[in-house]
Amino acid sequence: MVQSRFEDNQKRRRKTPFRRFLKIAAVVFTLLLLAGGAALIYVISQMNSVTTSAGQELERGRHSEYRTSPVDVSSDSFSILFLGVDDRGEDLSGRTDANILATFNKEEESVKLLSIPRDSLVEIPDRGNDKINHAHAFGGVDKSVETVENLFQLPVDYFVTINFVAFMEIVDAFGGVEVDSPMAFTESDSTDKSTVDIKEGVQTLDGEQALAYARMRKHDPRGDIGRGERQQEVVAGLLEKGASFRSITRFDDIMSSLENHMKTNLAFGDIMSMHSYACSQENIETLGLEGSDLSQDGIYYYDLDPASLEEVSARLRQHLDLEPAVEE
Repeated sequence: MVQSRFEDNQKRRRKTPFRRFLKIAAVVFTLLLLAGGAALIYVISQMNSVTTSAGQELERGRHSEYRTSPVDVSSDSFSILFLGVDDRGEDLSGRTDANILATFNKEEESVKLLSIPRDSLVEIPDRGNDKINHAHAFGGVDKSVETVENLFQLPVDYFVTINFVAFMEIVDAFGGVEVDSPMAFTESDSTDKSTVDIKEGVQTLDGEQALAYARMRKHDPRGDIGRGERQQEVVAGLLEKGASFRSITRFDDIMSSLENHMKTNLAFGDIMSMHSYACSQENIETLGLEGSDLSQDGIYYYDLDPASLEEVSARLRQHLDLEPAVEE
């Protein structure tokens, strides 16, 4: 019964989350334009303030070694690495619970999204082989970016990091998020000192519950794959809430949380230049990395399949208008 319900839920979710994301983003943009000049100016001012406060440049600067020159979002294809940081503080220095690489093709106005399993066994520069989510703990966003670039042999032009605190605050600011859980389970809370109970079926979760729902892996028969799809469900639910845009106070709360718990090297102008991708509802594709379970010295890893890694790397490079990688 649970397995059948789980499969039905997953089939339904695969078809919609990212298309819904772009559709909702387009709706929000339209609503802002219709809301009037004063409201639009206010929102733009707040967003500009957030990107300024959250601004953080990579040590290498804007120019990746995998590019001949820095990118221009308004005219070039580009990539963004989204990192969800497993961190209870505000310094964003913990391990990453989510590693999502997105490539944007300017000519096609299309997007490819790749969720990199957090336990993937990869080479971390200057640290040897380890789980990819350890890269951030070893050297912050610079080490994460360098690791992903080396893994796929392509440039990571931009990054966005956000921690658990912001995630929970945003969910609470929206009054919770609705999900349809395929199973009932108990998971540790954000402090790891108590537990959170999730029921089977449709329910509205607060920030603490939503975090537990998005993080859980051990009770899910599909492991990291199931966790990734639940994360997509939560994000889609938040975007639906955001599309209503009924409360400026709520907007202020969200902006305040992002300002305190997010870091990015995207400038406000870069973000504004991305509006065209919000209209590309049919031009988005999600990719996956094949692999197998691996245990070394009692530690679990996800061992990436070399052929799958090579294929995904080639597709992402092509999407970025880059030449095929040169074999060493």
